[in-house]
Amino acid sequence: MLVIDKLQVYYGESRILNEVDIQVPPGQVVCLMGRNGVGKTTLLKAIMGVLRSRGGSITYDNQNITRAPAHKRARAGIGYVPQGRGIFPYLTVKENMLMGLEALTARELKAGYDAIEEIYTTFPVLKAMEKRAAGTLSGGQQQQLALGRVLIRRPRLLLLDEPTEGIQPNIVEEIEALIISLGKRGDMAILLVEQFLDFAMNVADYCYVMEKGHIVAEGKREVLPEGRIREYLAV
Repeated sequence: MLVIDKLQVYYGESRILNEVDIQVPPGQVVCLMGRNGVGKTTLLKAIMGVLRSRGGSITYDNQNITRAPAHKRARAGIGYVPQGRGIFPYLTVKENMLMGLEALTARELKAGYDAIEEIYTTFPVLKAMEKRAAGTLSGGQQQQLALGRVLIRRPRLLLLDEPTEGIQPNIVEEIEALIISLGKRGDMAILLVEQFLDFAMNVADYCYVMEKGHIVAEGKREVLPEGRIREYLAV
């Protein structure tokens, strides 16, 4: 579903990503781990088209999208939940959900409205609070809202940036169960950026570890030594 080949991304003259190679097959949850500042969020922004690359390629569903604008990537089925959630705090929960339908065509809107009801089933608290301003929700509820807003578009590739950051344990468990369920459906590829190692090892099928813009370790969850990963995550 997603193939990153020798990707290079710069901020000004500073190289942040140095020939990064990553693959995310459909039906799998792939986790990218590493300390703060090593380039994880930069990679997600480059995949989404928010940042431009200076070298390498991004292939999505067998199409080269390296130069495609962000809105075309979204319409092609790439969903992105940024670090910090990116909700609209002064809009209601329901209005935030409806914003997720903006990229859909008139023909797709009926399925989108049905998907909102599915999200309410997954996260009942959003239904109960649909008329409240999103900024009044707890951090965990806001994360559920950000996930729901993306999922109503039924993305084929889902990018998640630190979904457990600042979240209470019971909602972390709900998000963990959701990611595992989405992976098992087989029709979606998920690239997850995460520093919470236990969470990552519970949901991931395959892991990459990044250090200073390079991939320094990779492997299936069951064979990649946790001790080695912890060394790269330690401050």
